Amino acid sequence: MSTSPRRTALDALHRSLGATMTDFAGWDMPLRYTSERDEHQAVRTRAGLFDLSHMGEITVTGPQAVQLLDHALVGNISTVGPGRARYTMICREDGGIVDDLIVYRLGDTEYMAVANAGNAQVVLDALTERAAGFEATVRDDRDAYALIAVQGPESPGILASVTDADLDGLKYYAGLPGTVAGVPALIARTGYTGEDGFELFVEPQHAEKLWLALTEAGREKGLVPCGLSCRDTLRLEAGMPLYGHELTPALTPFDAGLGRVVKFEKAGDFVGREALRAAADRAETAPPRRLVGLVAEGRRVPRAGMAVVAGGEVVGEVTSGAPSPTLGKPIAMAYVDAGHAEPGTAGVGVDIRGSHEPYEVVALPFYKRRK
Repeated sequence: MSTSPRRTALDALHRSLGATMTDFAGWDMPLRYTSERDEHQAVRTRAGLFDLSHMGEITVTGPQAVQLLDHALVGNISTVGPGRARYTMICREDGGIVDDLIVYRLGDTEYMAVANAGNAQVVLDALTERAAGFEATVRDDRDAYALIAVQGPESPGILASVTDADLDGLKYYAGLPGTVAGVPALIARTGYTGEDGFELFVEPQHAEKLWLALTEAGREKGLVPCGLSCRDTLRLEAGMPLYGHELTPALTPFDAGLGRVVKFEKAGDFVGREALRAAADRAETAPPRRLVGLVAEGRRVPRAGMAVVAGGEVVGEVTSGAPSPTLGKPIAMAYVDAGHAEPGTAGVGVDIRGSHEPYEVVALPFYKRRK
């Protein structure tokens, strides 16, 4: 079998734009086009264009599609209205997080779950296995879609100039079918940057036409192509978890501070219910480490896996860290003991190669856009 990374429908275009490419979850993806900082600031102040075609689309259809999803996932999918979307998770029987997902309701009995690229096959396999006994079909649609995102404060105006879809009526975490630059698309008001923006699901054959049309429409608005590197710093500033960092199979949603996505009140059983109920009870009586923000007092950048220390003791671990272009300082997310998790807690540092660098504990997110 070939071990070469897969290429998106926009691969040749990325290379023509001088993108630095990287292997990410088995895909050859643009890491950056110019500098991470410039691309990051473009999204915060104007708009950025992303190729996210590595994400994993899985369609679930049939008379019992929603019953399957309610059984397989921790969320209450039966309450998702047509044209709406829901952030949720798929967990193991022991409550460990398999992946976090966005589920879109496309029709009366049709749903699309979007998984992280590195977990797409695992999620597909789990949903297929859990579909046994349900009148529902699980379909691998990863090759059926290219995914292009336009994100940033100028994105509504840019997209509006090339579509007749009602963007003003499109709420956050909603999607509608429409035509963008003559291309049929599912237009979703979702994203992973902390800014307003849209994700456009289209057939791969239409991806280049759409990318070029959005580039032209955004030229006077300051839109720039953006790679995965700035997407990571954008989501970090916005306090958004990343699978493999803030979310892992060793953690339940309650350990990750995301117990709100688990809906015990929904009808019927679901995978992991018993273990998650126990995790919820533990979180009440013996709070686990809490996910917090850390802001550096100096210039040294923390990285995932570094120890958080206080009073000479290890009290936590960094899960993600990077320089923050918006704050102008290094920042990190970390799981820390409850006794050191309150914003403003004194004496907390990060062990960076043997040196205990001082950090301020802050509430997440680091950055929240103005409405």
